[in-house]
Amino acid sequence: MFEKILIANRGEIACRVIKTARKMGIKTVAVYSDADRKALHVQMADEAVHIGPAPSTQSYLLGDRIIQVCRDTGAQAVHPGYGFLSENPTFCEALDKAGIAFIGPNTKAIQAMGDKITSKELADKAGVNTIPGYSDVLRDADHAVEIAGKVGYPVMLKATAGGGGKGMRIAHDDAECRDGFERASNEARSSFGDDRMFVEKFIEQPRHIEIQVIADKHGNTVYLNERECSLQRRHQKVIEEAPSPFLDAATRKAMGEQAVALARAVDYRSAGTVEFIVDAKRNFYFLEMNTRLQVEHPVTELITGFDLVELMIRVADGEKLPIEQADVAINGWAIESRVYAEDPFRNFLPSVGRLVYYRPPQDDDHVRVDTGVFEGGEVSMYYDPMIAKLITHGADREEAMTRMRSALDRFIIRGVTSNLSFLSSLMVHPRYVSGDINTNTIAEEYPDGFHPADVAHEDPSIFVSVAASMLRGYRDRAARIDGQLSGHERRVRDDWVVLMNGDQYPVNVVSTEGGHEVKFNGQTYAVRSQWQFGQLLFSGTINGEEIFVQVERDEQTFRLSHAGSQADVRVVTPKVADLMRHMPVKETPDMSGYLLSPMPGLLVSVAVSEGQTVHAGEELAVIEAMKMENTLLAERDCVVTRINYKPGASLAVDDPIMEFELG
Repeated sequence: MFEKILIANRGEIACRVIKTARKMGIKTVAVYSDADRKALHVQMADEAVHIGPAPSTQSYLLGDRIIQVCRDTGAQAVHPGYGFLSENPTFCEALDKAGIAFIGPNTKAIQAMGDKITSKELADKAGVNTIPGYSDVLRDADHAVEIAGKVGYPVMLKATAGGGGKGMRIAHDDAECRDGFERASNEARSSFGDDRMFVEKFIEQPRHIEIQVIADKHGNTVYLNERECSLQRRHQKVIEEAPSPFLDAATRKAMGEQAVALARAVDYRSAGTVEFIVDAKRNFYFLEMNTRLQVEHPVTELITGFDLVELMIRVADGEKLPIEQADVAINGWAIESRVYAEDPFRNFLPSVGRLVYYRPPQDDDHVRVDTGVFEGGEVSMYYDPMIAKLITHGADREEAMTRMRSALDRFIIRGVTSNLSFLSSLMVHPRYVSGDINTNTIAEEYPDGFHPADVAHEDPSIFVSVAASMLRGYRDRAARIDGQLSGHERRVRDDWVVLMNGDQYPVNVVSTEGGHEVKFNGQTYAVRSQWQFGQLLFSGTINGEEIFVQVERDEQTFRLSHAGSQADVRVVTPKVADLMRHMPVKETPDMSGYLLSPMPGLLVSVAVSEGQTVHAGEELAVIEAMKMENTLLAERDCVVTRINYKPGASLAVDDPIMEFELG
């Protein structure tokens, strides 16, 4: 067995590999860029070596530098994680020449499956169902439009070397096809150094279901069931689960056998994933094969009991698989939520900065957190915005969902904005609960973006009773302190008014043993909690039901969060509540004459000039953030009066890129 391995990656996947290596008694070497000098994977590894500046093209993508680190440290093998060099055949070949093992498949498999055109041809030959389309490389945008017209809209434009949602665009007409070709090819060039594109028919209302395979060097290949990955936003997976609530045993077996056939066709070894598009009638079509570990691999591990990283390491060392197909079972249900540094209430714009508070729910037999960050650390603009993967396991889907809802409510992140509220809202959405999902579900349910009103509590009793309980606890504490100073304790009133979302809720709240009794709308709510003023999480029970509410204080206002819903709440006396009805509403300043940067990022291009007349819908600028290009369009007719930044500038949130005179 290897004595020392190098992890050619960063973040949560680097930490994940280190954990398994440590369990196996293998020493680890981490590599890091300037931005990751104090990163968690650097702290966890036995050794850590600096490899370059923050941009990945100058650090994590430099295969020669990583091979030199292997020589310098004596690392015998490299685990690439996912992304970066994980599917780079040149790197794999260079490792082989250097006598360093690659904990992944052989070069032949990476080359064959890394090119979507070649992989589709091989899948056809191996008897795997494939999607109709045009397999040759598109010359340019005009050629893309020509071919799309022949295939028939809608079509999917794809980079041959793409992955992770990058280098992909759906087009419904010629205009979208032309623009999508340019954007997708630019993303592919930036992310993968390969801008070749092809096109295939887009199957409407599709499910994205993938099969996990594992193979050794002795001809043994098994499939480890499927993962449902249909909940996606802009082709990026958001929530995954295993097994799929849609597949039956016969379809699972057929998909698994085709996945194994494809793996054998390229002499595959190590862990890999064959992805399929599945229509409403359970017809399935090959999408692509990822020749690496997938982000969502934990859900497979929890329902099968196999450590995929350990199996990868053992296979790379030449061992036979310790399992056969008959050994693969389905034990319960697992769900994974991807926790990102992004603002769901601002169209999911990336959020960077310091994690002032980072307190995930504790790992146990039913909750797992894979992360690469820590409290006080930073989320960088240079890399993927993932903060953590939250995984729960249950005896069935309902139990796994219940545990996920609770874990999301308990996950505390401050300093950067996260998508926790969005994940929580999906966990209670009727379509997800029923399992009636496809890759378009999020776009269909949130066509205008995600807003607080989308997840407002129909019954405000949770926020009202929690706010009243917190206020009464605070007032009782203040009265006791005052009594110690003056010699007599002040009496705290019982009648209050909760102000929330523009409404007023009169309550009566009295202290009892272990909590408070809150009377509201003719009902009594028994609130029991040990919450102390200043704590970020209110945990306890309401009428015996367990409840977790996150608390954020801003002067006299508390922002409460639960199950994806947020509310700004104040608790005041009836007199103050009456006066509040007469307070004027502060007007929001008019910023319509400015194009403000919606995110921190790099200004890639400016499409207009000073003095130019621009019409609604025309492109103004393109910003690149977290390896994705974002096009900014004019919202109305206007004249550009001033451009404040040139392409190449680094922008902060709300930087005024340009100014307008509105028509």
